[in-house]
Amino acid sequence: MLTATARIGYGADVDQLSSRPGGRHAVGQPPGQHPGQRGQRPGQQQGQRPRQQRGQRPGPVHGALRVPEITAFFWIIKGLSTAMGESTSDFSVHAIAPVAAVGLGFVAFVAALWLQFSMRRYSAWTYWLAVVMVGVFGTMAADVLHVGFGVPYAASSALYAVALAAVFITWQRTERTLSIHSIDTFRREAFYWAAVVATFAMGTAVGDLTAVTLHLGYFHSALLFAGVILIPAIGYRWLGWNPILSFWIAYVVTRPLGASIADWLGKPRSVGGLAWGDGRVSLGFAALIVIFVAYLAISRRDVQRPAGQLA
Repeated sequence: MLTATARIGYGADVDQLSSRPGGRHAVGQPPGQHPGQRGQRPGQQQGQRPRQQRGQRPGPVHGALRVPEITAFFWIIKGLSTAMGESTSDFSVHAIAPVAAVGLGFVAFVAALWLQFSMRRYSAWTYWLAVVMVGVFGTMAADVLHVGFGVPYAASSALYAVALAAVFITWQRTERTLSIHSIDTFRREAFYWAAVVATFAMGTAVGDLTAVTLHLGYFHSALLFAGVILIPAIGYRWLGWNPILSFWIAYVVTRPLGASIADWLGKPRSVGGLAWGDGRVSLGFAALIVIFVAYLAISRRDVQRPAGQLA
């Protein structure tokens, strides 16, 4: 899986990007000028950060990539964040009133996304904080339909699948690409996070569908999704599957995989778990996330290079 998705988006979507302003070979772009050189001032070296003018409001830099490179660390932290989101959500709705827990989760979710959008370019800390908060609130959103309104897991899974499909269709028709290597504007990042929220909600419902409705239990559900996540890796590596399609399939499946593992570790033995407790499982995953993100923030190994600087 890691090899299959290591450089997703470079190559398969070049034609798509070429039809959009700001793409790798944008229409109307002067010959020999890379996308990262647009608006370059005289005397400014390529790749040099432009100085912020006095009175200019801080915010995202147009053309700066907003998400991390797809490396082994990406998939490790993504899996940990999905598991933490599941265990944190389950712990909070039992530790305090469910309505208050969902309300706090929503506030934290909005605050994390606001912080992410306010950054001028990719930052490991703010990006993964947003992913974790999406994981927590996405779990709550899926659980509210079932617990609060009695919607069956099959129906909620289908509902969130339709929502995710709508996001992808709108994103593709608007931007002409779903590549993670094209997230360099506010609008593209908004589509990206809408897709992330939908994948978390749908993955939570699908995980509960297999474990509870289909009576597979948490452990066997984890084994099932561990096998499913190999499909896009095999398809991309040996069958010539589209890399963007392979990436998003794997991205969706990480959610029910991580949630099933978290439930297996934290839930009581009476329902097929190891009874470690949701709170302890959440803290354990949180500690691992902090360690990995701290390493990335220091090493910057997951910072994407602009197209003009690719080796």
